[in-house]
Amino acid sequence: MSTLSNKTVVITGASRGIGLAIAERVAADGANVAVLAKTDEPHPQLPGTVHTAVEAVEAAGGHGLAVVCDIRDEQQVDDAVAHVVDHFGGIDVLVNNASAISLTDTQNTPIKRFDLMHQINQRGTFLVSQKCVEHLKHADNPHVLTLAPPLDIQSKWFEPHVAYSMAKYGMSLCVLGMAAEFADDGIAFNALWPRTGIATAAIDLIGGAEMRHACRKPTIVADAAHAILTRDSREFSGQFCLDDNVLFEAGVRDFDSYAVTPGATLWRDMFVPDDDKPPSDKG
Repeated sequence: MSTLSNKTVVITGASRGIGLAIAERVAADGANVAVLAKTDEPHPQLPGTVHTAVEAVEAAGGHGLAVVCDIRDEQQVDDAVAHVVDHFGGIDVLVNNASAISLTDTQNTPIKRFDLMHQINQRGTFLVSQKCVEHLKHADNPHVLTLAPPLDIQSKWFEPHVAYSMAKYGMSLCVLGMAAEFADDGIAFNALWPRTGIATAAIDLIGGAEMRHACRKPTIVADAAHAILTRDSREFSGQFCLDDNVLFEAGVRDFDSYAVTPGATLWRDMFVPDDDKPPSDKG
C-alpha cells in the first residue's frame, strides 16, 4: 500500500505541531482525518484549534472531522470514537500523538503535573488504543502509531526529569505489549521518535529562536509516519523507529530540506540511543 486514500485516520493532539503535520500529510493522500484535541478555543500562547486543524486537513486534500476530546476522560473517548465511526464508517489508523511535558527534576515536579503527564501520555495512549482496537480489527491494513521513544533504558534519560521519562516510556511499553497482544488480529503497533529536535511551538517556549535553528521541521516526522502507515501491518509491527532511519530506508537521501536552517548543527533529541548513527553515517 502506498496511499492512505479513503482511509480513516484518528490523530490525538492534532491541533498543532507534529500531530497537525501528520494530519496534513495523510490528508494529502485523500484520507479521512479525525482531529482529536482539547483545544476548542485558541490558546493564549499556542496556535491552533481542532477547527483550524480541520481547515488545514481539507486544504491539503483530505476530509476532516473536528472532535473536541480530553483523552483523560473515558466517556469523552468513548463518545469520540463512536462519533468517528458514525461519521466515517470505521477506523483504519490511530496515531497516539497527544503528550504533556515538564522537564523538571523530582523535587520541582508538582504532583499535579506528574498526574497530568501520566494521564495524558501513558494512560491516554492506553485508553484511546483500547477503545479503537475493536474497530481496527475490521480494517484492511490497521495501524497504531505512537509518538514514543525507543526503549533504551539508561539512567541518563531519567535523572533530569524522572516523571516525564516515566510517562513517555509508558507510551513505549504500550507499543511493546500491544504489538504482541494484537499480532493475530493483524494490527500493527509501532513507535516513532525524532532523531533531532522538532521546530514546534513548544520548542519556541522552551528554547526560543536559538533552539529552533538547531531543529528539523515537523514534516520529517509526518513523512516518516506516512511511510510506516502505508506498510503491511502484518509484516511491520513492534518496531521503535527514528524518523530519518525510516525515510532513509524508504529511499530519502536529502535531509537538508527538513532542516529549519540547512547546514546548522542539529540538536540531538533525548532518548535517542547512543549507538544509533544518523543516515549520513550509514553510506
